[in-house]
Amino acid sequence: MPKILVTGGLGFIGSHTVVELVNAGYEPVIVDDLSNSQAAILDQLTKIIGYKVPFYKLDLTIEADVQKLALAEPDLSGIIHFAAFKAVGESVGVPLKYYRNNFYSLINLLEAYYAKPVNFVFSSSCTVYGQPDELPVTEDAPVKPAQSPYGNTKQVAEEILKDMIVSGGSKYKVIALRYFNPVGAHDSALIGELPIGVPQSLVPFVTQSAIGKRGPITVHGSDYNTPDGSCLRDYIHVVDLAKAHVSALALMEKDSFTGYDMFNLGTGKATSVLEVINAFEQSTGVKLNYSIGPRRPGDVEKVWGDVTKSAEGLGWTAELGIDTMMSSAWAWEKYIAQNPLI
Repeated sequence: MPKILVTGGLGFIGSHTVVELVNAGYEPVIVDDLSNSQAAILDQLTKIIGYKVPFYKLDLTIEADVQKLALAEPDLSGIIHFAAFKAVGESVGVPLKYYRNNFYSLINLLEAYYAKPVNFVFSSSCTVYGQPDELPVTEDAPVKPAQSPYGNTKQVAEEILKDMIVSGGSKYKVIALRYFNPVGAHDSALIGELPIGVPQSLVPFVTQSAIGKRGPITVHGSDYNTPDGSCLRDYIHVVDLAKAHVSALALMEKDSFTGYDMFNLGTGKATSVLEVINAFEQSTGVKLNYSIGPRRPGDVEKVWGDVTKSAEGLGWTAELGIDTMMSSAWAWEKYIAQNPLI
């Protein structure tokens, strides 16, 4: 079976991708420093897939340790690189934390496997578009100034990857997947989003508020130029997102694919913050306590994706809707309330 290194593989998207890799006949190997994840997720994955995936607790920003990893795991056919800090708001307050982690980890990894024929999937983000001039945003849209240090790390990381491919010195093939807003959980309710501390993203804060872990929800801004005044986003179920990584590997395995490409991953539909709250209430029957607050630094007003290229190039489309996203996220929240993992 082709062996795939999954960095950040115990995180939210990474853990779901490990499951889909196994389902597709790949052999995942997980690397995670546990700075934003829990070791207990490895046991949860074992319950789903039936065996324990090889795991390295390793900080990818330490070059010597990454070189040791390359010696221990020399025969990879692919790497899926999730290991990055990702909270937009936090990145505004502590930018150096984001620049150090997100750049060092990427460069160390690329250098360690530079001479190998590796298919590299990069976890990018729709934040590379900033506030687009036209919506839905396509992959050909100009990359605007980043609205946050987090967004800037994704922009520059894509440039690093493109420059590496153009230089011609490596044997890499690279696909950058530009995520919109992943939410939801596996239908087993055994894995899902597990933020440490106060969630920076909407849906885990919603579920934690609903179950009593957090206080009322604050909707950051009600005066945006959107139908209901709250920010618009393209929310995508994490299982759909995970399957797209398998599709990206399959594409790069074809001799016809060379070099570098990028794809939007979303549903192509815009959903507002207030609509998410309503969808949660409708799909779960749980009433939420929320209030309107000021805008949050770094937030983009509205963004959703054109996913035509993903459908045509990857042969992939999102299948699960907002109600399933909310009900699965709630099932996961209830599971961890009864089975504490932290």
